[in-house]
Order: sequence, then structure tokens, then C-alpha cells
Amino acid sequence: MKVTIIGTGSWGTALAQVLIDNQVDVTLYGRNQEEVDEINNFHTNKRYFDAILPLNLHATSCIECAEDSDIVLFAVPSIAIEEVCKNINPYLHKKTIFINTAKGFHPQTHQRLSEVIVQNIDEEKCASVTCLIGPSHAEEVIERKITAINIVGENETILEEIQNLFSNQYFRVYRNTDLIGAEIGVALKNIMAIASGLLAGQNEGDNARAALVTRGLAEISRYGIYHGGKKETYLGLCGVGDLVVTCTSVHSRNFMAGYQIGQSQDVKQFLKNNTKTVEGIIATKIVYEESQKLGISMPITTAMYELLYEYKKPKEIIFELMSRDLKHED
Repeated sequence: MKVTIIGTGSWGTALAQVLIDNQVDVTLYGRNQEEVDEINNFHTNKRYFDAILPLNLHATSCIECAEDSDIVLFAVPSIAIEEVCKNINPYLHKKTIFINTAKGFHPQTHQRLSEVIVQNIDEEKCASVTCLIGPSHAEEVIERKITAINIVGENETILEEIQNLFSNQYFRVYRNTDLIGAEIGVALKNIMAIASGLLAGQNEGDNARAALVTRGLAEISRYGIYHGGKKETYLGLCGVGDLVVTCTSVHSRNFMAGYQIGQSQDVKQFLKNNTKTVEGIIATKIVYEESQKLGISMPITTAMYELLYEYKKPKEIIFELMSRDLKHED
């Protein structure tokens, strides 16, 4: 079994280490030649980690490395999925299993990322499209700290094969066939993580964060079930699991984005200076526009849209959320 991982960032590097620990043949592809050389020559990736990487981890900047792979795993931001698929498609010569790890939507079409992959890889080259997603930070996986996530797709045989490929004593993979529900869950939790960080940056306490996570889960479930997701998915790793870890951890770029905005109260300055991929910013706009069109009640998402795109002050949107008409919990 040969695996090619597209992306030498933190998650691609951490997952490559998981596979090497499991004695799987894996190649890491990246566009940054300096990063590739560092991995090969010094066994580090200091832009992301202090860790020493496995000596047999091989990286390359030649996209042709994907041509004889059994599995291609995408560890790139959601906005790059379409381009990457188009770039590797000409080099694929057999049925390949694709694994996506990004959490978001196509910025223009609003498609789920599994749909983007299907649309941009020739049908005769695609054995299956799956997603390896759930509550996980690369910073902990690279240190071999205990992690449990989902492999999500429609083919149980392939899901079981991938589950066995990645699972070990510190990295446990559960199968899930609710592709719609899981992809929506892990994308929308990024919106809630920005809101959670905002509360922390405003010096609100545990009560506020507990309320945010709980009502955020209700909002995610409402949106996901409307689109065909299963209710039970939102009680699992791609629902409450990913929501909790992203809304509470300093490793979360979305949480830290909200935190910085909450502290500075200057959204425009944050957006101007930010250089990191914060998936929740794009997801907020997409989900807000879709929920408005479909008539789905999404008060937290709406508040985040007003913060990020209409530049309302944090205190103003928090006040508006707390001043909404009183209602039953649902």
C-alpha cells in the first residue's frame, strides 16, 4: 500500500509520521522546496514543530509522486482542494482512494469538499472519496498523544481498510458513513470556535463558553440535519468532539483568531495582519448566506458574519445575542 500526502504543513507531516509508525510506505509532497529539503536533510519541520521527524520520512516537490499511489491524502486548506485535484489528475493512472482532511467548503460554489474532489478527478481514476476528520491537533499527534477521529465515506470496505492503516496505540480511527453530516459538522465548528475565542478575549467566563458550545452544537445540528446529515453524527467525534476541542484550545487557529479580535476589538486590523489559514472566516460567509437563503435560524453564525464582514464591535454582537427574544431550548 503506497500513500502520497499532499501538503507538508503541520497536519500532513503529523499524519505522515502516524503512517511511518505503522510501517506504511508514505511520501510527503510540498511546493516549498526549502521545507522539503529541511524534512529530508534535517528531519525537522520547524515552521510547525520542534519535533524530530522519522528518519525515513521522505518529502518531494515533484507532483508526479502521486502517479502510482494507492491512496492520495489531501492535507491542504479548503481553498486549495480544487487546484490540487486538477494538478494531480493528469498523473493518476489507476483507481485511487482519496482522503480529504480539510474542514470547510468551496469558497465560490459552497460545495462540500468531497464533492469538489469528485468533480475534479476523472471518474475512472477515483475508487472512493473519504474524509479523515474529527477532534485533532497536529501539535499533539506529532508528540504521539492519544487522538481519536473519524474516517468518513460511503464504502464500508474501504473505510475499514483506511481505519486499519492509520490506527495504532495513540491514534484511533472510527468509521462513519454520514459524509454529509460529518463534513458539515467539522466545517461549522470553526465558526463557533471564533465565537468562543471572542468570548475568551472579552474576559467572559466558563459559563459563557459552556453556553456557546451548547448552543453552537444546536445550530450546527439544525443546519446539518436540514441538508441531510444524521442527528447522531453531531453527538460524535465530528460533532461535539470536534466542537469542544476547537472551542477550547490555543492550538486552534479559529479560537485564537476570535481571541485576538476579542482582545483588540479591531476586526479590520486582525484581518489585515492575519497570515494564517482561519477556515472559519470563509465558512462564516458561506453558511450565513446559505442559511439566509434557506430560512435556517443561525444566530451565532449571523453574529460572526456581522463581526467579520460588517465590522460590528464584539460587545455589540454579544449584547444582541443575549437580548434576543426568550424561547424554549431546542
